[in-house]
Amino acid sequence: MTQKQKTTIIYGVPAAILCIPLIGNLTSKEFDWSLSDFVIGAALLFGTAFIIDMILRKVKSKTSRIIFSCVIVFLLILIWVEMAVGLFGSPISGS
Repeated sequence: MTQKQKTTIIYGVPAAILCIPLIGNLTSKEFDWSLSDFVIGAALLFGTAFIIDMILRKVKSKTSRIIFSCVIVFLLILIWVEMAVGLFGSPISGS
């Protein structure tokens, strides 16, 4: 797989994930994302993709790449859950 194909996949996944709430907003009344929700979601997803892309380009060891990428994805999930439901009750949870 070439570097261009890897980059396309890395940045295509966040775009595909953001299509899910977009379709939900267009087809369902239960789904209610505002423009700011999409902006924050895009910043989180594409920021994570950018960091993972940098890790894959800079880190040479395959094991280190996997560990760093998993930590970054775990942090994304943790932040996303906190913003969605306020798991820890921090100021970013909106509650």
